[in-house]
Amino acid sequence: MVMPESVHTVTTLPTARRPGCPFDPPAELTDAHRHGPISRCTHPGGTPGWLITGYDLVRSVLADPRFSSRKELMNLVDFELPPAPPGEFLLMDDPQHRRYRKPLMGKFTVRRMRLLTERVEQITANCLDAMEKAGPSADLVTAFAKPIPTIVICELLGVPYEDRGSFQEQIDTFMGGETREEELIAAYTATQDYLAALVAAKRANPTDDVLSELIDSDLTDEELKGMSLVLLSAGFDTTANMLSLGTFALLRNPEQLAALRADPALTDRAVEELLRYLSVAKQFWRTALEDVELGGQTIKAGTTVILSYNTANRDPERFTDPHVLDLNRQDGGHLAFGHGIHQCLGQQLARVEMRVALPALVNRFPTLRLAVPAEEVPLRPETADIYGVKSLPVTWDA
Repeated sequence: MVMPESVHTVTTLPTARRPGCPFDPPAELTDAHRHGPISRCTHPGGTPGWLITGYDLVRSVLADPRFSSRKELMNLVDFELPPAPPGEFLLMDDPQHRRYRKPLMGKFTVRRMRLLTERVEQITANCLDAMEKAGPSADLVTAFAKPIPTIVICELLGVPYEDRGSFQEQIDTFMGGETREEELIAAYTATQDYLAALVAAKRANPTDDVLSELIDSDLTDEELKGMSLVLLSAGFDTTANMLSLGTFALLRNPEQLAALRADPALTDRAVEELLRYLSVAKQFWRTALEDVELGGQTIKAGTTVILSYNTANRDPERFTDPHVLDLNRQDGGHLAFGHGIHQCLGQQLARVEMRVALPALVNRFPTLRLAVPAEEVPLRPETADIYGVKSLPVTWDA
């Protein structure tokens, strides 16, 4: 793409989606991308930055070691941020990032995650049985989208069954984007305290789970606690929102829903298209460690850039008819799981859960439909880390 003579400036970062367009990126982002793949912006603290909306530029930054993920380098507010706590490796660079990620890589491989398919099928069937028994209506978020990934990730890490409800509630509180600061801090602190006790319990009495397998490493209890927080929160919240928002999108595109029901072989491609189309992990940040030429502009050292995943995955230079949900799409390669050394560790787990749960849901309830007008479905705010719906009222013919 040819850059304009003067680069576009985004004066207001988006705060909401357009009415009636719950699946599209905010209008400010789409408009910025029409002017080019890179725009100037101002971060919430008043510091200058850059907004990257183009697929190729987002992908290049994610793979470029000249851009850092370190929390303490993020120049987003008018005060210095502290380094990420031990173990919270998403906000670190190598070698610290590698120290935490490497022991986990073998535990989330394609093969190991596919071995979980039967258990995911069982959990999904149990949720659908309960829905059917209590129906013919439900909030799909609480009855289906949240329980499946919560049970799976908690079993993987060894969280006791009786603790899952309170843990899920705490994660909801500090990731939902609408919590008052004191409530957010309280929920985060409670989660940290719980995970510290869980690590101590696994060290005293290891069981058959990922956390217990890490006990024999050189990782400290504090590091294990931070790693557990990353895995549990990411493994629950992202997939839960993909299941609920993905169902919403299918219900709003009945011809695509019919295609998925008619052809089980379409499932894998359908999952990838929903990941691209919805991009619930909307954006990430990187800070330039040195002056970098990018898209015809100079990103000065110390400047933080916003990487807009949802516009990158709707880039017309990369995807044909990008704003159309097409489960038969041939041009894959989305960035929903990121790219480079920080590419989502749990992406194969998310795929297994979506491949099992979505077809099971739509085939169990062939008359599934929204129980309220689409415009009344409550959406998560743009301030939430992960986009989605707060609830999804559905009904079906008994």
